[in-house]
Amino acid sequence: MNGDPKLVKGPLKGYHHETYVLALPGLARAVKVREPQTEILWFDRRCFGSEEELLKVLRAHLSRVPDIIDVGGMALQAFIEGRTLGEHRRPGRRVTDAVFAQIVDVFRELVRVTPDMLSVERRCEDRDRAEDGDSDGFLDRLVAFVEKQVYERNYRAFAGLFHELGISEESFNLLRKHVLGLQERPFCLLHADLHRENFVLDPQQRLWVIDWELAMLGDPLYDLATHLYLMRYPADQERRMVREWCQVVEGVRRGSSSGWDRDLPVLLDFKRAQSVFTDVIRVSLSLREEWGFNWMAVPLAAARLQKILAAAAQPLGLVQVPSRSQIMASLVRWHGERRGPRIPAASDDN
Repeated sequence: MNGDPKLVKGPLKGYHHETYVLALPGLARAVKVREPQTEILWFDRRCFGSEEELLKVLRAHLSRVPDIIDVGGMALQAFIEGRTLGEHRRPGRRVTDAVFAQIVDVFRELVRVTPDMLSVERRCEDRDRAEDGDSDGFLDRLVAFVEKQVYERNYRAFAGLFHELGISEESFNLLRKHVLGLQERPFCLLHADLHRENFVLDPQQRLWVIDWELAMLGDPLYDLATHLYLMRYPADQERRMVREWCQVVEGVRRGSSSGWDRDLPVLLDFKRAQSVFTDVIRVSLSLREEWGFNWMAVPLAAARLQKILAAAAQPLGLVQVPSRSQIMASLVRWHGERRGPRIPAASDDN
């Protein structure tokens, strides 16, 4: 558009996209241009047709989302100058009280946005949407997505590895028995991916929330569970987040935290189980380089998978978690069986 490569910054770090920042003359602010990476597998349910169209609507309801700027007829996100919270504080470390308070305020704003307030094109069909307040139906659809779009879609390539790790179709029956039975809570907007790399602190230490691709409408407690699972707060700070979350969501919409003490552990178990199916695929694929198999990375990969399997043993009904050496052997066998095939295509289904 301008011919000057110095006006382009990137690609920026990211898993699903190759992202560039454009500082074009005539624009008051830089904008982001993103292109999905071709060999990336999508393992999360996406409910809205366009992140940019969603953000246009959300600007009227939320104060911490990027602006949308028209550039040559294209709707592009304004680039938030600053550093991600992950650059400031790695997972497992405390966040400052000032940042903590702003995260709580994000939840306060989210629970105010009800399904009837968003007239945005949706990807999912009506039959795939739970009725407002049906927390059980909402979670059941998430379990079904993992089963159909992660496990079954990739089964042909990973059947042997899944089997050796103790994962089968029966795992989903056991998971449903373990997690279903949630109390009803009024639905609201969920970001569904509130982790440290999706929080940006600007130079004034104001917190912004980016990457709304996985946003959905559903049980507010699910957003808290996902946040806690991804943030890995120290124990005392996690307890404080739960306490303050309950206070703010009840202050906005009564019943939003109903049954949290029973249902939050259940939703965290679902997140642990979900990670098994996604990370078995991601970790095993990460061992395959252009030149062959990355033998040096196998012990670390096996240790990671063993930890993930152990965390999800109860919701998935795993009687015995394979040892690290057993997982290493399974990864090596999988590589030998799958040498040279095409990586499964990414899923755009919901």
